[in-house]
Amino acid sequence: MSCAEHNFVRIGQVLKANGTSGEVIIGFRGIDLEDIDTEEPVFIFMEGTPVPFFIESLTRRGTGKAIARLSDICSAQEAEEITGQAVYTGYSPEGTEDEEDLTFLTGWVLYNATDKDNGPRPDDIPEGTVRIGTITDVLDIPGNPCIIAETKNGAVTVPLHEDLIKSLDPESRTIIMTIPEGLLSL
Repeated sequence: MSCAEHNFVRIGQVLKANGTSGEVIIGFRGIDLEDIDTEEPVFIFMEGTPVPFFIESLTRRGTGKAIARLSDICSAQEAEEITGQAVYTGYSPEGTEDEEDLTFLTGWVLYNATDKDNGPRPDDIPEGTVRIGTITDVLDIPGNPCIIAETKNGAVTVPLHEDLIKSLDPESRTIIMTIPEGLLSL
């Protein structure tokens, strides 16, 4: 199930665990903390399924960040399990309806589909697919969003166009693209 199937809106990402009692630091984007309705659950996708959590406490920590206690997250280990995951809401806070936030791709592994086999790869990655690198940033260029991937030879910028994307897998945090020759100087 995808976020679009549920009309979820991405409001942030769990950045890291905080302390030993299950609190996490969440980075929020495009939303003020005051606009978050703590009476409604937030959702984190686990194994492709949206899991609801209620925000029990929320303490601002700098610009766009907060320490949060989420229901059912009671230990540092449980907090670590959701670190790096996107946080969604089932409603559209004011000002987020038209925004498409692609920063959830940060930390994902980028693969390029080719016509040749280039050695070992994870079982869920098809033959003829080459690992390019880890996505370190998303450039939000209107009409032309791009991703930056760190490779063994430095950073590369790749347009994130739907015609180039073969597959996205939130569970394994991988994206497979057909990247035109010349864009990668590896």
